Parts: sequence; structure tokens; C-alpha cells
Amino acid sequence: MKKFLVLIVFAMIIIFALSCGNEKKSSGYELALITDVGTIDDRSFNQGSWEGLKKYAEEKGITHKYYQPTEKTTDAYIDSIDLAVAAGAKIVVTPGFLFEPAIYKAQDIHPEVNFVLLDGSPQDGNYQDFRIEKNVYSVFYAEEEAGFLAGYGAVKEGYTNLGFMGGMAVPAVVKFGYGFVQGVNYAAKEFGIKNVKVDYNYIGGFNPSPETQTKAASWYRNGVQVIFVAGGGAGNSVMSAAEQNNGYVIGVDVDQSSESPTVITSAMKMIGESVYNAIDEFYKGNFPGGNSVILDAKVHGIGLPMETSKFKNFTKEDYDNIYKKLVDGSVKILKDTDAKDVNKLPLDKIKVNLIQ
Repeated sequence: MKKFLVLIVFAMIIIFALSCGNEKKSSGYELALITDVGTIDDRSFNQGSWEGLKKYAEEKGITHKYYQPTEKTTDAYIDSIDLAVAAGAKIVVTPGFLFEPAIYKAQDIHPEVNFVLLDGSPQDGNYQDFRIEKNVYSVFYAEEEAGFLAGYGAVKEGYTNLGFMGGMAVPAVVKFGYGFVQGVNYAAKEFGIKNVKVDYNYIGGFNPSPETQTKAASWYRNGVQVIFVAGGGAGNSVMSAAEQNNGYVIGVDVDQSSESPTVITSAMKMIGESVYNAIDEFYKGNFPGGNSVILDAKVHGIGLPMETSKFKNFTKEDYDNIYKKLVDGSVKILKDTDAKDVNKLPLDKIKVNLIQ
């Protein structure tokens, strides 16, 4: 009997030890994403980044987790980064320029951890010192090219009264807007379309609001047919206005076609692909740390989701042809640093109404 009890106890010890070993093995998360306070289903930067990270993790069987900071502050972002590192993160993805000061500090605090900073470059918070260490990969996108494609496609589709609403006049948003009006102008010139106009405004924020919905509704009632909104969550307000006023919307950053039947296309950054590729390079031993890159049409860093777009006249062939012009450089697009405001751009075939 005693021998039997001893065997049972011994067996239980082995089982317990094995379970503890498995728990230790499964605990910790190698891949981490820090959201910008938003959720991973925001149909924008957070979601696009998470989908790329999650896809890689699930394909390769790598543990992964996202962390949602309590507030939009550098300290809160660093706290979340610290949590991720403490939980075993080898690579941390941070989507958006708001992370610039946090990564500026984190690259020194955690030199053993690699960071992917999307839409930003590490800076001290005062834009006085920019510094990228070897454990940081800074990724930008050619928003002006994505905006150009959206504007070109909208005019080719038949729209002549358009609008652009940007969240704030930060570089990425300005590039979207500048590219959009240049695409509108290029199409108007190419197809000999007259009386094309664009209302242009920065709404002052990236969150949905009654004020933005009211403004968009007013634009639609005054004849604007489609609004390109580069404003994060503010796009939801524009979509609501479009649904109530028979208007249309061009989404931004990711494919937003599922957000509203009014979305005819989206000016996309290939966020998920860029995150996936960065992680893949890390595990291949080729992490491009210490570098800042701009992903453009040449590397398929931007585009329109033609599979889900609601175009009838702007065909896939049309899209491929104009895309090739971006790739081969036969179309040159001015960026945020090339003109003080939108009216300083060389737009000879359209009228832009800049609303302050």
C-alpha cells in the first residue's frame, strides 16, 4: 500500500513538473503590438498592423499579444512597451507618429529589443533631435501616391465635385491631400474634363464627432459627390453623413469597404504587408534596424483595393496603367515639403477651395 502511495505521489510530482514546464514554455509573447490607445479593430492603422503581425505569428507558430495604453502620452506608451518587454517581446510594433518620442527613449531603455515604428522616426518630442538606433526600423509610406490614385480614379469614374477632409495638417495627411488633388488634376487634364473642383479642409482631429458629420453633410447637400477623408476615426462621421445624403466616401490607410456601402475605394498603405515583411526579416537575421524607408509604388507599398472598389468606369486596366506610371517615374507627385499649402501646387485644370 505504501509503495502504491509513493508511486502515486511520484507520478503527481512528475505531472506537476511537466505542467509547470509547459506553462513556462508557453508563457511570454515574442511579438508585440502597442496600439495608439485605439483598438485592434479600428479599421485603420492599429488593425492593419495587428493583422500583419498576427498573420506572421500564426503561420510560424510564434506567441503574440497586443497592448492597449491607458492614454495617448509618451509615458503611457513606454509603460506598455515595458510590459511587452517584461513578457518576453523580441520585436515590438508601434503604429503611428505619436510613438516617435516613446521609441526615441525605448531604443535606449531596451537595446536588446527590436522596434518597428510605422509612419514615424524617433525624435525627442520637440523635433530637435532625431536619432535611429540599430534596433529601430522606421517605416514611412508614399501617401501622396495613394492619394493621387484615389483622385485619379474618382475623376475617371465620373466625379467632378469632390472634397478632401484631413484630420490635421500633419505630414502624412498633407501628403494624402496633395496627392489627391494632383490625381484629380491629372485625370481632368488627361480626359479633357472641365469644371472640376475640390473642397479642401483640415477638420482638426482624428476622432468621430457631430461637428465633422454636420460639416460633411453640408458639403454633400451643396453638391459634393465624394469626400476623401484622411482622418482616422473621423471617417466614420463622414460615412454617416454620406449615408444620409446620398454621398460617397474614399477611405484611407486600409480597405474600408466593409465600413459603409458609401465607400467606393480606399487610399491604402500596405500596412499589414510591411509589418509582416519586417518581422520576417528579423527572423531571417536581416532586421533592417537603423534605417528609415519610404514604401512607395515601386515596392507595392501603397495602392487601391480594386477587388472591393465600387468603380464602374475606372477599370482594373486603367488602374494598372496609371500605377505603372508611378512605378516608372513618368508621373511626378509633389509632397508636403514642396508647397506651403494646397493652392501653391501647380493645378491648372481644377479649382481647389481651401476652407480654413
